Amino acid sequence: MRPAKLSRTDKGGAVKCLACAHGCVIAEGRTGLCGVRRNVQGELQSLVYGLLAAVALDPIEKKPLYHYLPGTTALSLGTFGCNFTCTFCQNYELSQARTVDDQVACLPFLSPEAVIQLALRQGASSIACTYNEPAVWAEYALDIAAQAREAGLRTVFVSNGFYSRELLDAALPLVDAYNIDLKSFSDDFYRRVAGGRLQPVQGAIRAIHEAGAWEEITSLIIPGLNDGEDEVRAMAHFVASVDREMPWHVSRFFPMYHMQDRPVTPSETIERAVQIGHEEGLLYVYSGNLAGHDEASDTICPQCGATVIERHGYAVTARTGLTCPTCGTRVKGVER
Repeated sequence: MRPAKLSRTDKGGAVKCLACAHGCVIAEGRTGLCGVRRNVQGELQSLVYGLLAAVALDPIEKKPLYHYLPGTTALSLGTFGCNFTCTFCQNYELSQARTVDDQVACLPFLSPEAVIQLALRQGASSIACTYNEPAVWAEYALDIAAQAREAGLRTVFVSNGFYSRELLDAALPLVDAYNIDLKSFSDDFYRRVAGGRLQPVQGAIRAIHEAGAWEEITSLIIPGLNDGEDEVRAMAHFVASVDREMPWHVSRFFPMYHMQDRPVTPSETIERAVQIGHEEGLLYVYSGNLAGHDEASDTICPQCGATVIERHGYAVTARTGLTCPTCGTRVKGVER
């Protein structure tokens, strides 16, 4: 265990966790809603600092980030716990673990320095905190981010965006890029299906953009829950209101975890969501989890319609940087 710095001592021996918008007040011996931040004798401790349950070398496009260091690789890291309880989570074995003492006891410790050296040896351009919610292991993630910057590496958060102000203040100077899940535009959906609230996510999306970090948004479209045209249009409108050049990824749902009773999202629904995104003014809308639609993952010049970056799955097959080869228009993004 390591001290969880994003916390403060409360009355009567309880501690208040400041890592996310839940703001759990945690009694002695108990953990917060995430299951991995515990009050030990009046001090909040992280149960997962340095203990990685998943490590992989991925294309940055898999995060998904399409306009950030395209064609490079990211060392992806994850551990246990999450501040959400999404019933459709694809990484539920990690994120929904709530009694983690036995699991973490089997994991080797990997210091931030060791993570940096591993990323450099693997030729990664960035380190992605992903698989489970980075907010619940923020101290470890931010220690990695600080040392990554010194080593010339970038840091990415793949996150639900349910942040506290304290976490935003700590992360924004250190984390270079974010992919934030906008799961719905209904607070009821967030409370009932994900175990959170919409407003803090909206606030984080705006704060990240205002701070100048790179940001892309992902929305998983689930039949019967958030696939109505009005809701899809509301999500697209919100993203466009922040920045019409912000990439929006609309992703196809497949039955998972406790949500086995829902059908796979029809391809027509995803195609319509992409169309709605453009109708609401977004310049870059991509479909995800949709086999046979590679052209929908290409980056297209908004000025002349030429292909700027061609993709097959997560692989970049042709690109000319982020500048249109036909008309010279600059596509908003970050190159290596």
